[in-house]
Amino acid sequence: MDPVQVGWLSLLPPIIAIGLALITKEVISSLVIGIFSGTLIYTYMTGGNLVVDTVQNTFTLMAGRIDIDILLFLALLGALVVVVTRAGGSRAYGKWAGTKLRGRSSTLLATSGLGALIFIDDYFNCLTVGTVMKPVTDKYKISRAKLAYIIDATAAPVCIIAPISSWAAAVGSNLKATGAFESDLQAFVATIPYNLYAILSITMVIVLACTHLDFGPMAKAEHRAEHGDLGAIDTKMEETMEISDKGRVLDMLIPIGALIVFSIGAMLYNGGYWGDDPAYHTVAAAFGNCYASGALIIGGFGALIVAFLLFVPRKLVSFRDFMDGITEGVKSMVPADIILILAWTISGVCRELLMTGEYVKSLVENSAMPAALIPAIIFVVAAALSFSMGTAWGTFGILIPIIVPVCAAIAPQLMVVSLSATLAGSVFGDHCSPISDTTILASTGAGCNHIEHVSTQMPYCLVVAGCCFVGYLVAGFTNGSVVWTLLSSLVLLTVVLIVLHKVFGDE
Repeated sequence: MDPVQVGWLSLLPPIIAIGLALITKEVISSLVIGIFSGTLIYTYMTGGNLVVDTVQNTFTLMAGRIDIDILLFLALLGALVVVVTRAGGSRAYGKWAGTKLRGRSSTLLATSGLGALIFIDDYFNCLTVGTVMKPVTDKYKISRAKLAYIIDATAAPVCIIAPISSWAAAVGSNLKATGAFESDLQAFVATIPYNLYAILSITMVIVLACTHLDFGPMAKAEHRAEHGDLGAIDTKMEETMEISDKGRVLDMLIPIGALIVFSIGAMLYNGGYWGDDPAYHTVAAAFGNCYASGALIIGGFGALIVAFLLFVPRKLVSFRDFMDGITEGVKSMVPADIILILAWTISGVCRELLMTGEYVKSLVENSAMPAALIPAIIFVVAAALSFSMGTAWGTFGILIPIIVPVCAAIAPQLMVVSLSATLAGSVFGDHCSPISDTTILASTGAGCNHIEHVSTQMPYCLVVAGCCFVGYLVAGFTNGSVVWTLLSSLVLLTVVLIVLHKVFGDE
């Protein structure tokens, strides 16, 4: 299917899907309607049959957009979670961690720290942190919405400032393609101090963990959690599950550790660390060249094998119960799989059929923006595009080739700041978009209703984004002063959080 230029109509599918999801609180039907609206526009513009071709185009696109590796990893991880729970590992870990983490603040900080440590890949981050920390956050009556927010805020925002990550590799490849930089890695590292959304998101998570300055829908969710309603959607399966009382802490830590070790090892392997090409014989180069999704499958399968050898011979679970646990775990991931497939499809509608990115690109190229406003405007454009398409990678892939020549001609002193604004806006849009795969995986990992996760974290994302916008204005008018850019945005974030908590903290 060849793409067509439809102008502003290319924005309708994501607007319809996101709007309906926020209004109806039901994401699957909203995504389906958004997808069909896009394929209907495409069919009309190409002169096809509005009924038959619309349906055919939809499912042809869907089949081409499915990432089977991610679906398999989700299935394997769901299976691992269930068998570890059946063996009593999660319960034992929860009891042990409860003796080490003696309050809400330490638990939230530990969750944030774990999210920051798993910086290799955002998918891996979202699902692993939720699996490990749910028993502890539940004990201290922390809402699943708050857990999902912390997972989400320490996934992409951490990966985008980690020089060794799948995100750094993606950004580096786009920077290299412009031909404007001697070293794509050095160019990426130079953007880190100006990546305000990542820095402020991580700062906000730490501040909220230490001070509990919650406001808006998140404050309501936390209030309900204090009275026993955690907002968990995965408790029914756990309540009906027969759990061994012989489980130990190591029965959770060893399989999760195996998942991490096998996944990282597989990333290094398929990235060429032990291959024939010496260019990939460093950790950074191998991670930059790796195929993360394929490596995660190997990690998940290896962790399941370790769990089998750890549980069945000791009779924590029988062979049949272990296999039944795998089936139940795969079933538990079906809702997330459906949402992911639909999210990938609507992203394909925007990128491959209606050329949403090209439309936004033309708006940027034709705008006569003052040089000092370039970073702030780029941040807004990147955020809108990423929110609409549900992908940060696709957004900075579209914008980086535009931003580099524009800044080289108009404001070369703002090149690095503008690239940072592109990355920051891309992450912001991806972070809060209901159709973003990382947002979906964060709610899945936390066992939280997806729309509740979106609605509770949205005000937090917007607060950080507003402070970023001001910071990029300061950067533009100070020719990229790191001190004034960071200082202005961090001070503003602190003031806004205190004011919002006093005004909306008890809603």
